[in-house]
Amino acid sequence: MNLFADIREAVVDALGRLAAEGVLPRGLELANVAVEPPRDAAHGDMATNAAMVLAKPAGLAPRVIADALAARLQEDPRILGADVAGPGFLNLRLAPEVWQGVARQILAAGLDYGRSTLGGGDRVNIEFVSANPTGPMHVGHVRGAVVGDALSNLLAFAGWQVTREYYINDGGAQVDVLARSAYERYREANGLSPEIREGLYPGDYLIPVGEALKAKYGDSLLDRPESDWLSEIREFATRVMLDMIREDLAALGVTMDVYSSEKALYGTGEIEAAIEELRAAGLIYEGVLEPPKGKTPEDWEPRVQTLFRSTAHGDDVDRPVMKSDGAWTYFAPDIAYHYNKVKRGFDQLIDIFGADHGGYVKRMKAAVAALSGGRVPLDIKLIQLVKLWKNGEPFKMSKRAGTFVTLRDVVEEAGADVTRFIMLTRKNDVALDFDFARVLEQSKDNPVFYVQYANARVNSVLRKAAEAGIAVDDAALLAAGHGALDHPAELALLKKLAEWPRLVEIAARGNEPHRVAFYLYELASEFHGLWNRGNDETQLRFIQEDIAVSQAKIALARATGVVICTGLGILGVKPVEEMR
Repeated sequence: MNLFADIREAVVDALGRLAAEGVLPRGLELANVAVEPPRDAAHGDMATNAAMVLAKPAGLAPRVIADALAARLQEDPRILGADVAGPGFLNLRLAPEVWQGVARQILAAGLDYGRSTLGGGDRVNIEFVSANPTGPMHVGHVRGAVVGDALSNLLAFAGWQVTREYYINDGGAQVDVLARSAYERYREANGLSPEIREGLYPGDYLIPVGEALKAKYGDSLLDRPESDWLSEIREFATRVMLDMIREDLAALGVTMDVYSSEKALYGTGEIEAAIEELRAAGLIYEGVLEPPKGKTPEDWEPRVQTLFRSTAHGDDVDRPVMKSDGAWTYFAPDIAYHYNKVKRGFDQLIDIFGADHGGYVKRMKAAVAALSGGRVPLDIKLIQLVKLWKNGEPFKMSKRAGTFVTLRDVVEEAGADVTRFIMLTRKNDVALDFDFARVLEQSKDNPVFYVQYANARVNSVLRKAAEAGIAVDDAALLAAGHGALDHPAELALLKKLAEWPRLVEIAARGNEPHRVAFYLYELASEFHGLWNRGNDETQLRFIQEDIAVSQAKIALARATGVVICTGLGILGVKPVEEMR
């Protein structure tokens, strides 16, 4: 189902024949031989770099290889022409019937068109969101949640076994702050004035927590020392916050497979076991770090610490895992958590962090490399900030949250589908502007509308054809001859549809779900362009007087709709069938 892979096989086969004939040396490494769309569509339908990448190992000029390869490829009935360009690139032109067959492939495969076995069933763990359980999720978490969930869908579609995981940061001082903040709301529920002093969480979202605490404890905790209630209220409030987080994620269409607790690592020996594993590898030692680069803080002093020799695995400096007072650093439980994932048998780990975690990338990769013996790769995606705008001004903070715009604020304003699509219209490491006016307008400048409108138009064609008595079920459209799809605009749309399986694998290899959103916009543009040309050129309209010709053209529209729905499914967006 991957036409680019099929033509690459033809290239590899032709290279093999050239080697058998003595034109090329035997045993050349062909892994870097690629077949892809040319940079300029005027140059052909596909291009291969075979002559360029094989020239040096073959000891031949690129054009010599390209000329010989062109002659062999033109023996393939699918290839009408093979032209050498520049220093040795080979541009290929395919027969129209090859492109016409793409619509048939899509209709036969349905929503599985483009599905890949690239992952080979390997197990991948994708950790994302992992917000502190101290309040509702904010707009920064929205983008990370969408990227993580869409990436999970993408890799599952491309042949991986995916586990979505949320790491609960419930082992630090922030959950004690949560407990103290909830206690003040508990006092408020009992008719006292809350003391929301600096450093506590001021949001109204803790008012229901205080009321729930009153329902459970009455006034029995009032005027009691903190040591009597801190632990119990911390557990209670954390549990309520996690329920809120699950509800927030559900509003965005995200469901986690696993929730892992940082707190559960303490007192279980897991942190100690991970550090001992590194020690056994000679990577833990007692030492003194160099002072920070640049201006040294006045309170800095050299101290002996327990250090992880992370520089042995690509980090810039070694990292402390235990403080001089014997307490674990923040890094130590993170090491243990990732060691836990390695021991669970994952073949690949992906972490999706906020941009403020940039300093963690090298040290975390070093730890996973050391603990897995280099077997398990770790990819870390950093999510840049989202700037919200409304009516030309920054969107105001939420009173409910106290200090930020919540996920619910965004979803209630724009809807989950619009929110998800827009969050994927930029690469994850690029800042994103989210303008509520623009994301809801009906224009080409709004990518989610433009893609959804294309799918709605496809469904409009199917409805009108059925009303005209034309059979539009997939079996009938498959049986239609597709030779009528011979106009350059129709062939251009077929060529874009043929790119989908290749795009899926490129996006999956790079862990880049935004590529799917980009592709869908380009596909919608090709479809709308064909539709608009049909306003002036009647032969391009989907419904013609000849039923067989109509079915061929409707098959093209239906194939477009299939790919749009598949792509939107990966993004976690529901296709719109009709627009008013």
